[in-house]
Amino acid sequence: MRLVASDLDGTIVRSDGSVSGRTLAALAQCRRRGVDVVFVTGRPTRWMAPIVEATGHQGVAICGNGAVIYDLGLEQVLATRGLTCESVLEVARALRAVLPGATFALETPTGYRREPAFMPHHEAAREALAGTLAELLADGPVVTKVLCRVEGTTADPILALARPALIGIAEPVHSDARSSMIEIAALGVSKASTLAMVVDRRAIDVADVVAFGDMPNDVPMLRWAGRGYAMADGHPEAIEAADDVAPPCAEDGVAQVIERLLARPAPG
Repeated sequence: MRLVASDLDGTIVRSDGSVSGRTLAALAQCRRRGVDVVFVTGRPTRWMAPIVEATGHQGVAICGNGAVIYDLGLEQVLATRGLTCESVLEVARALRAVLPGATFALETPTGYRREPAFMPHHEAAREALAGTLAELLADGPVVTKVLCRVEGTTADPILALARPALIGIAEPVHSDARSSMIEIAALGVSKASTLAMVVDRRAIDVADVVAFGDMPNDVPMLRWAGRGYAMADGHPEAIEAADDVAPPCAEDGVAQVIERLLARPAPG
């Protein structure tokens, strides 16, 4: 094991937003043993400061389901893999055709933008720039993620309709089965494809990568990694995609697996 790639929410971040002492100790032990740690999350960069505060981790993170490579210590975007403005409009057309009542918002490196009918569930986002998609795209922003919400339903049925509608256009996923929202990245962009770029730059073999996740947005990463672990209380798609299952986040499942892997004698 030379690199640990871990999702955050539901994987190492508990439902109350905390990271356990046992998990922090396991991640610190990785770093002391020369094992890289990369956080790979659907979160936008503006939601990473509490993670840095909780973990003390200063390395590279992959945010927005693979759309952004971010330096946590410098608080600096290193690279983006965004959707073009044309593809954003194509995504919206395709999804409105199969999801009546769909509303949209856009994530960009400089903030969040939304259609007036897309009411955010976080109070701070209510002051975001609002307008039609054409108005929101008028200045040619880098769009790292399109958010699509259909009130009155949940993410799994939305995703089931979005997947065939967006074949060859973009990459739909979700990170919370209880929500009424899915997240769409540019075609070919996923946690796995961006993690592969980071791993390649570090000359690490994929066989030496261990990944942890719990939701459909983690599936490509769990399949790609040398060893993928889904959380035992995670989404069925994540469990099916993984090589193995870790105990739930609330039971420090990632820490349990890391401790066991680090305790193995080095090959020799």
